[in-house]
Amino acid sequence: MRIIHSVGVEGARHARGTVVVIDVLRSFTVSAYALAGGARECRLVTTVDEVRALAMKTPGAVLCAEVDTLPVEGIAISNSPTQIRAADLEDRILIQRSSAGTQVAATVRGDAIFAASLVVARATVQACLLRKPHELTLIASGDFPEDHACASYMESIALGGQTPDIGALLEPLRRSERYRSLRAGEQPGFPPTDLDLALEADRFDFAMPLSRETGYLRLTASF
Repeated sequence: MRIIHSVGVEGARHARGTVVVIDVLRSFTVSAYALAGGARECRLVTTVDEVRALAMKTPGAVLCAEVDTLPVEGIAISNSPTQIRAADLEDRILIQRSSAGTQVAATVRGDAIFAASLVVARATVQACLLRKPHELTLIASGDFPEDHACASYMESIALGGQTPDIGALLEPLRRSERYRSLRAGEQPGFPPTDLDLALEADRFDFAMPLSRETGYLRLTASF
């Protein structure tokens, strides 16, 4: 099996084989916590207008959106796993828009696409390997150390079944000014607890396959 590493929308355009779109901070961490919290599914779109339009057609929908990492007026949840854990999601549908993960996912074409983050990393690898792919493309939604760390973590598991040192892989993130700022709570809509929730590897035992529906991408939990 050949493993290919790509980044962003441009990488998504050239993805081959079984594809995994990674967004650790925070889009697909949010998706995982939503599904673990009882949501039936997540619906991914690329614009705030699409979030609101889809919500009008989705009774009981919960909305989650950010633009350039910042909260959106009128939408209470801002791509935050902390906020998602506090929401009532039982048997509801989460509609998501983010500046990285949902954009990249919308660009990928293929029959086998998964959304992933650290909290579902091993389960995602196992789901991919069941397909016996000749090529596995791991796409970091952004050129961020946490997405690259997740991709490296997943590659190690896929190639040898080993569990690499996630702490060491995340050191470039933890040494960064961005991490210091997030840990200090300096970014609106980004509580510091999001870091703790997002950086725990293999918290959940399901993968998150994506399917293309009319007007959105459908993301579900697959055990």
